[in-house]
Formats: sequence, C-alpha cells, structure tokens
Amino acid sequence: MAVSVRMDALLEKRLELAARQQGTTKSQFIISAVERALGDKDPYALMLQAKAEITQYPQGASLTEGYIAEHAEPYDTERSRADLIARLRAKHGLGAD
Repeated sequence: MAVSVRMDALLEKRLELAARQQGTTKSQFIISAVERALGDKDPYALMLQAKAEITQYPQGASLTEGYIAEHAEPYDTERSRADLIARLRAKHGLGAD
C-alpha cells in the first residue's frame, strides 16, 4: 500500500542524508522508523532475543563471552592509537619525530 507524506524541504534533506548514511532508501528508513515507533523493532528486545538464541548453539557460551558480554575494563583508545601510529611508523621506516 502506498502512503504519501508531506514534509518541509529541510526535514526531507535530513531524511535523505540519514538514509544515505545507513545505506538505505528513504522508504526503507521511514518504514524502519515507523516500526520502531510502533514497538515492532525494539533494539533492546532484539538484543535480548539474540542473546537467548545464541546460547542454543554449541559454541554459544564462548561467543557470548567474547562478543556480547560486557567488558570489565574500558577500551583504552589513546594507548591503541599510539600503538597503531608506532606500528605504521615502523612499517614505513619513519622516525618518531
């Protein structure tokens, strides 16, 4: 069924940009937003469902620990950034200037 919606030009431009960022069409973006608004597409419920389903597989427990579980220590962005820069400098023969 086709539905027509009128919106001002600025809102439509924001819609186009948001849809492009997600790699979808404007129609798909609007459908997804309506599903979320109606409670059909609740991200938290989907996460709980995925966690429940993954435990049914033999390797489910290890996957849950490695990918879904909360980590005790936060990710150290600055240390990782410095390590990456050092590796790139070493790879390309650049000094630590």
